[in-house]
Amino acid sequence: MQAEITVKGRVQGVFFRSHGKRQAQKLGLAGWIKNEPDGSVRICVQGPLKAINDFAQWCRSGPPGASIDKVEIIQTDSPGRQYPSFEILY
Repeated sequence: MQAEITVKGRVQGVFFRSHGKRQAQKLGLAGWIKNEPDGSVRICVQGPLKAINDFAQWCRSGPPGASIDKVEIIQTDSPGRQYPSFEILY
């Protein structure tokens, strides 16, 4: 299972990516997280549905200092590319 998540609000400059990476690794998810030019954070996670849902729930609150306005999630059953770990993209 794979999900692409976009988190909007005050999510850059509050360590969202590093906290997100830690949370994804804790849940055993693979994929990536990166800042977007429009101020949002975009995430691709792969793993069991429950872990993805738990991660998506975490995204709704984020780390201390974040202020979440909107979380958009697109889930797919079959990911195209398989990621071996979870990384921060720059």
